[in-house]
Amino acid sequence: MPYPSERSGVLERFESEKLIAKTGDRWAIRNLGAILYAKNLGDFDGVARKAVRIVAYEGKNKLKTKLDKPVTKGYSIDFDGLVDHIEDIVPNNEIVEVALREEIKMFPKQAIRELVANAMIHQDFSVSGASVMIEIYADRMEISNPGRPAISTDRFIDEYQSRNETMADLMRRLGICEEKGSGIDKVIAAAELYQLPAPDFRSDTIRTRAILYAHKAFEDMDKKDRIRACYQHCCLRYVMNEKMTNQSLRERFKLTERQSEAASRIIRETTAVDLIKLEDPNVKSHKFKAYIPIWA
Repeated sequence: MPYPSERSGVLERFESEKLIAKTGDRWAIRNLGAILYAKNLGDFDGVARKAVRIVAYEGKNKLKTKLDKPVTKGYSIDFDGLVDHIEDIVPNNEIVEVALREEIKMFPKQAIRELVANAMIHQDFSVSGASVMIEIYADRMEISNPGRPAISTDRFIDEYQSRNETMADLMRRLGICEEKGSGIDKVIAAAELYQLPAPDFRSDTIRTRAILYAHKAFEDMDKKDRIRACYQHCCLRYVMNEKMTNQSLRERFKLTERQSEAASRIIRETTAVDLIKLEDPNVKSHKFKAYIPIWA
């Protein structure tokens, strides 16, 4: 779109986007305009406490804090810079491949980007004194926002309901989010690609929390880790119009064909807790069995 030739055209556009409002012969900045575009959120009483807060701890608990920093800029001012800053703080993982030693970041950047954008968009602004939190531990990252989710955490991958529709629409057009429910798909796909444990989505008393875990070898994952990964893999395959099989699950965990029984055991355990089911109960051959989420 061409930039308006007169200042009044700019102001009218801002007004139509609900960023500012006319009050007599003056303009007032609305909360939406402040939360997205403020150079300093502290200048606006209505949203001052909604600044994203980054906290990094030295170990696996909250006993020793090494960084506690609020990000005082509006959400759209420097979103990419915020994601880059988080990635800089995240510890490295050391991997060895064919005698070459390499350090990579503990979490995929795309997963961080999607989860931070989700937390911003889906927060409940009516919860006072609470903001989006990014907490970085030695073995995980927790990204949380005020408010309980509108849908079950088990359905994050296939359903979408925005709490703040006007803000979500603007952030989509600004290129920060897509507003089509594919963000969690990307997070899970990135976790599989990086061979990380499945992300964990939790609904607490007043917060919604997404947890990214550092890499674990298959043998170090507990039963809950494996069941969660199996369910999410099954959901991801389903939304891609594909089916989960023993082979696809082995590929997700990087298991060999000789470890087929280990994959079958995880499938049985996930089925037993009513998270997945056989696509066709009449199929008897293990080779041709395919699975879909329990809600499909």
